[in-house]
This record gives sequence, C-alpha cells and structure tokens, in this order.
Amino acid sequence: MKAVIALPFLWLGVFFLLPFALVLAIALGINAPDSVPPVELGFSLKNFVLLFTDDLYLAAWLTSLRIAATSTAVTLLLGYPMAYAIARAAPECRPLLLMLVVLPFWTSFLIRVYAWMGLLDENGLLNQFLRWSGIAADPAPILGTEWAILLGIVYAYLPFMVLPLYATLEKLDAGLLEAAADLGARPITAFLTITLPLSLPGIVAGCLLVFIPAVGEFVIPDLLGGTETLMIGKVLWDEFFTNADWPLASAIAICLLVLLVGPIALFQRQQARSLERRS
Repeated sequence: MKAVIALPFLWLGVFFLLPFALVLAIALGINAPDSVPPVELGFSLKNFVLLFTDDLYLAAWLTSLRIAATSTAVTLLLGYPMAYAIARAAPECRPLLLMLVVLPFWTSFLIRVYAWMGLLDENGLLNQFLRWSGIAADPAPILGTEWAILLGIVYAYLPFMVLPLYATLEKLDAGLLEAAADLGARPITAFLTITLPLSLPGIVAGCLLVFIPAVGEFVIPDLLGGTETLMIGKVLWDEFFTNADWPLASAIAICLLVLLVGPIALFQRQQARSLERRS
C-alpha cells in the first residue's frame, strides 16, 4: 500500500521537482557565453530583478496576460452556448457533437496554425473573399497583428473550454429548471439563478485550461503575430535559443510557473471548500 502511495510522489519528484530545481539553479547563475553550458552556477537574483524592472519584459508580461485573458473571455462566450446545446441535445446526438468538438485534435497543431496563415494572409482566402464579395476593395492584412493571435488562440483552445463545461452542464438536474418554471420563473431568470451558479466549477476549470497555456503560448504568436506583439513565450524562446542566455531564460520559466501555479492553487482550494460544504 505504501509503495502504491509513494509511486506518484516519486514520479513528481523525478519529473517535476528535479527539473524545477535544475532550472532554478540555472536561473540563479550568471550568463557565461564562452563556457559549455553557457552558465556559471551561483546565487544571483539579477535575472529576476531584470524581469520586473526592464520595460521590455514588463511589456511582454502585460501583453501575455492581456491576450490570455481576452482569449479566455472570448472562448467562454463561444464555448458556453456550445456546451449548453450539446448537454441539452438528444442523448444519441451527443457523441457526434462531442466528436465534432475534438475533431481538430486529429490534425497536427502546427499544421492547423499554418492553415490559418494561409487564411489570414494578405492574399489569403479571407481577403480574397472580401474582395470578391465587394465588402472591402482593399482589406487590411490580418496576419501579423494581435487580432490574428487572438483568433488563433481562441480556435486552438476552444475545445478545452467546451469539454469541462459540457461535463458540468450534462450533470445538472433538469427538474430544477422545471420546478423554477412551475414557480413562474422566466427562462433567463432560471438560467441566471440555477444553471449559471451550478456550472461555475466547469467555468473555472475551462478558464484555467485556456488561460494557463495561452499565457505561455509560443507557436501562435510566432507564426500569426507580428514583431509589435511580444508575448512572454516568444521572449523565453529568444533568450534561450537566440541570445543563449540560459539564466535569464530559466528565470522567465520560473516566474511563468509561479504565475500559473497561483490560479491552480486557488481553484483547488475552492474545490476543497465545495466538497467540505457538500459533506
């Protein structure tokens, strides 16, 4: 029994704590371009201080948080009606609808992003359609803008919002809505007082599943975004592979991890309180 319990902790120690300690040790070191690896181990906090004092890194942090929050809000507005419709559909139709939601995962993520590049290019299908339809004679390019990044993130992570919402909404007791209707509650009132509060765990889970990877997203900003939109994932890549500054790149990774662990810890605490109230 003890061995069964110890196995997950061993897994976390080997594949999480040990790499985390290694990255933290590099982050506390000093950049040494002429050595292999290019770092001198020590105890220096200058990399962490630089991340929160330099305007470049501050702008990257704020841009990443803003784009991630906006993308999460848009996926919630799009995903909630989709999940609600699937949960209220006939039982025999739900597997097909869920398959359509996860169908994009059957294709490589990189290929899907490249497809959006073809759609959003200046001479892509979208602009060609706008010219052909007469909606815009000379449409502005979308590729290379922040709009393209938002569109790519919303498209890529929408299933991560729909699935936890569906799992929550599908378990709701329809009798509660019938009882509210019998008591004279309008559909919108029943939704706001019954459905929405009971679906909050799914909303929080979906928002975390979208927000957390969106903050550190690299592929979508690199391929769909322009040079003016700087996100922290792209900064981390550039510092590690272009500038070969391993300590600074490791400090970015540590700060990103700490930033994202906070919402997860708050969610776990809220879930534990909810279980305590139910028991």
